[in-house]
Amino acid sequence: MRSESVVSDPRSVADQRNSVPNEPLLRVTGLSSDYGPVRAIHAADLTIHAGELVALVGGNGAGKTTLLHTLSGLHPASGGCIRFAGQDITRWPPHRIVAAGVCQVPEGRQVFAPLSVEDNLRLGAYRQHRDPQWVREEMAHVYTLFPILAERRQQLAGTLSGGQQQMLAIGRALLGRPRLLLLDEPSMGLAPLLVEEIFRVIVELNRRGVTILLVEQNARAALAIAQRGYILETGRIAKTAPAAELLADDDVRRAYLGY
Repeated sequence: MRSESVVSDPRSVADQRNSVPNEPLLRVTGLSSDYGPVRAIHAADLTIHAGELVALVGGNGAGKTTLLHTLSGLHPASGGCIRFAGQDITRWPPHRIVAAGVCQVPEGRQVFAPLSVEDNLRLGAYRQHRDPQWVREEMAHVYTLFPILAERRQQLAGTLSGGQQQMLAIGRALLGRPRLLLLDEPSMGLAPLLVEEIFRVIVELNRRGVTILLVEQNARAALAIAQRGYILETGRIAKTAPAAELLADDDVRRAYLGY
């Protein structure tokens, strides 16, 4: 693994730390999101500082994916404000949010099944066409992170295993040059050994400077690697604290950790 490399551009990591002094990279205030008459997210407040790994955990139907889709512009906000790197992006379309550096790895992977592994990665880099050298270097780095993808670079993505597709989905997002990486249930449907590998890579990416919001139903695994955590219950932020405190909280342990 390249010791000098940071998965997102080192210049962008510096920029996100210095562009707006004393302001989080992401600040969400009073965010609400509806599906018709049903309110899915209720006045949520959330902050993420550059370089953090933050976990958002909750049960099925808590609204985790809806919250991510609202941050990404895939679902409209009904109220509140989303500020990213000092800019109000609440009403921005998804392509503009991606261009600003918010890249999402969706639940269920959603790779382009008829295309090869390499073509999937190149599609992730579609906005980086003016920097082909960076694309080549970053693709090499993704192949270093996930050697199985290097072995299968010409294989159709739809023929990969679930774990390999998850690796490809993460790699594709990294080729978008993320300033903030949104991960939606990366452990879903994976065998325990593959979950361990995916979480190892998430920690490595964060160690190298990638800011991450990790959405997970597997609360124990997510909080074990995060610095801070948020608990989402029926669309409301029920609790936030350093991850270690949440792991030791009796209410959290009973509700989400199974002991």
